[in-house]
Amino acid sequence: MGIFQRLFRWGSSEANAAIDNLEDPVKMADQGIRELEQDLDKSIKALATVKAGGITAKNELDKAKQEAVDYENKAMMFLKAAEQGKMDQAEADKLATQCLEKKSQKAQQIPVLESNYQKYQAQINKLEVSVKNLKSQIDKWKSEAKMLKARAKVSEATANVNKQLAGIDSSDTISMLERMKEKVDQQEALAESYLEISQDTNERDIDSALQAIGGSVEAQNDLAALKAKMAQANAIESSVDQTKAISSGAVSDLDALKQKMADKQPVSNQQEGQRPMQQADPME
Repeated sequence: MGIFQRLFRWGSSEANAAIDNLEDPVKMADQGIRELEQDLDKSIKALATVKAGGITAKNELDKAKQEAVDYENKAMMFLKAAEQGKMDQAEADKLATQCLEKKSQKAQQIPVLESNYQKYQAQINKLEVSVKNLKSQIDKWKSEAKMLKARAKVSEATANVNKQLAGIDSSDTISMLERMKEKVDQQEALAESYLEISQDTNERDIDSALQAIGGSVEAQNDLAALKAKMAQANAIESSVDQTKAISSGAVSDLDALKQKMADKQPVSNQQEGQRPMQQADPME
């Protein structure tokens, strides 16, 4: 028996677990709200029925009160007719007495009808409060259910994303990315090394060419600067000498003319044997 009891408990726990897995909270909430709305419909119908009974009780009460008043008025009319001589006094008293008896009967019904009407009113008030509270609760639960549905969707989407992130194979995807990064770093380093080699080769070629024509760039620059400095000094000295010569009158017009002609002489004539120019001076 102990084994069977344990098996029964195990089967019950497994069945409850399976039912819990099958239950969808969102669907269960919707079903609960639908059931509440059905209860609200029943309550509204019950309220309508009770209100109808209350209306009937109120009509019966008002009718009894009005009939009692009418019978009293009829009795008074019979008595007035007898006083005016329109009918016999005995007949008038008889009819008036009958009217008062019926008034008494209606008067006796009025408390019962009043009590019945008050009971209906109490039930109506109670049902109206219940219906109002139930409507308020259903509206509140609908709003909460709507919000919970939105939260459920967000949480489900978040859970799926986190599940996907958690399910990434670090030994495959991450290692692949690391290998890709390493390969890119190697390619960048190789490209940079080729650039440095190219720059070193160009520098060596330039230095070799400069050495072939007589020096380095620094030496050529220093030589050019020295030549420019010497040419400037010579130009200054020549200008000073000419100024002195002109001021002293040492240079004659003839010498100036000869110098001008010598400056205009073609270079080719000087290179062809460098024959001296022997021309007769027209002034001589």
